[in-house]
Amino acid sequence: MARKLEAALSGQLTLDEQDPSVEEIVAKAKKRGKGTKRQTQKKEEGEIVGIKVNAVAAENAKEAGPVHVANHFWMRLGMEEVLTEAGLDKKSCELTKVMAFNRLINPASEHGMPAWTNATALEDIMGIDLSTLKDDALYRNLDKLIPAQAQIESSLRAREVSLFNLDCTIYLYDITSTYFEGRCPKNDEAKRGYSRDKRPDCKQVLVGLVVDREGFPIMHEVFEGNRADSTTIGAMLDALEERQGKKEMITVVVDRGMASQDNLDLIKSRNYHYVVASRQGERDRLLCEFEDEGGFVEVVRLPSATNPYQKKSHVEVKKNECGGEVYVLVVSEERSAKDRSIREAHERRLLCDLKKLKERITCGKLVREEEIYEAIGRIKERYPRVAKYYEIAYHKGEDKLIWAAREEERAKAEKLDGSYLLKTDRSDLDPEEAWRIYSLLSRAEAAFSDMKSPLS
Repeated sequence: MARKLEAALSGQLTLDEQDPSVEEIVAKAKKRGKGTKRQTQKKEEGEIVGIKVNAVAAENAKEAGPVHVANHFWMRLGMEEVLTEAGLDKKSCELTKVMAFNRLINPASEHGMPAWTNATALEDIMGIDLSTLKDDALYRNLDKLIPAQAQIESSLRAREVSLFNLDCTIYLYDITSTYFEGRCPKNDEAKRGYSRDKRPDCKQVLVGLVVDREGFPIMHEVFEGNRADSTTIGAMLDALEERQGKKEMITVVVDRGMASQDNLDLIKSRNYHYVVASRQGERDRLLCEFEDEGGFVEVVRLPSATNPYQKKSHVEVKKNECGGEVYVLVVSEERSAKDRSIREAHERRLLCDLKKLKERITCGKLVREEEIYEAIGRIKERYPRVAKYYEIAYHKGEDKLIWAAREEERAKAEKLDGSYLLKTDRSDLDPEEAWRIYSLLSRAEAAFSDMKSPLS
C-alpha cells in the first residue's frame, strides 16, 4: 500500500485499475496540500534545492512494456478460457501465462524463468505473488500441459480463425529435428537419425508442423528421431482430422522429400488435393515435355505485409499436363546462379581428384587394377551430381587414366540450372497460382526458425 501511495502521489501512472482506497487517500492528500494561494506561492519559493545528479540512482526497476502488451493479446485471444476448457486449474493457468510470456519476450529455460519474472511487472499485472516462484513448479506444469496439447491447439486455432478471418483451405506441412546433449534414457522418442543440425552423435526427435497460408500454426506433432520424414504424412493427417475435423477442398503442400507416390496416393485417398515439388529424376525425365521455349509466364514476387523481409524475385512458370497430372516448370533467376555455382564447384573438385589419381598411377604409387577401379568408384560416389557428365576410363596396357566430357549431358544440366518441377492434381490452378501456393512453404520454414532460435 505504501509503495502504491508513493507512486500515485508522485504522478506515476499504473498499468491496471487503481485501488479505490489508494485513490481516496491520494485525493485527500492533494486537497490538504493545496492551502491558500499565498501559502502555495511561499512554499514553492522555498522548494529550490541543489541535487547531485551523479548520486541519483534507481532501485528495483521493473520491465513493464513487453509484458503489458503480451497481457493484452493474451486476453484478446481468450487464453484463460482456452486453458480452463482444457482442464487446467487456476494456478496452472497462471504458470502457463508466465511461461508463454517468457517464450514470447525473452526465452529462457524453466530454471532461468523465475529470475526473469522478478525483473518484470508481471506481479502487478497479474495481481499475484511471484517472488517465491521456483523452477520445480514450472517443470511440473509442463507435465499438465502435454496431455492437454490437442485440446489447447484445437481451441486456439478456432479462436484465431474467427479473430483473423483465416483461410482454412491450405495445409503447409514441414518437418525439422532438435537434438539432445544427454543420453535421454527416459525419452522413448529420442533416437539417432538423419541430423539437420549436423549432430549425428546426439539423439534427437522430429517435430512436424502444419501451418496455414498466413503462417499461423494449426498443430504440431513430435516423432521418433530415427523416423523417415516421408512416413509421417499419415500420422499428420490423422491428427489433423481428429483435432480439426474432416474438411473439404483442402490442399496439402509438402516438399520433395515427402512427395513419394505412396504419400500422394495417401493424400488423394483422404479426398485432399496436393501441390508438391517433383523429385530430381522425375524432373529430368519430363524436361522434354517443356522443350518448346514459348508459353512461359513471368512472375514477380514482392515483399508482403505478412512477409516484409521477402526479397523481390523473378521466376518464369509454364504449365503442362501429362499422365493425368498437372506439372509446372519453374525457372528461377536467383536459383539459376546458385545451381550453376554449386555444379561448377563440384566439377572443379572432380577434375582435381581425377588429376591426383592420374599422377598416382603415372608415378607407380597405384598399380593394382582393382585398386585403381575402386579409386575411380570412390570419386564417382563423392561427386554424383557431376560425375555423370564425364566418361572416365583406365587403359591397363598404357597405365593411363583418361576422361572426357559428355557435352550433351552437360548442356542438359546447364538447361536445368535454376529449375524445379511442381506437381499437382488440381487442374483448376494456373501455373502462377500453383507456384505461389508451393512457395508458401517458406512460412513453415520461418516458423521453425522462430521456434529453434530460443532452443539453441
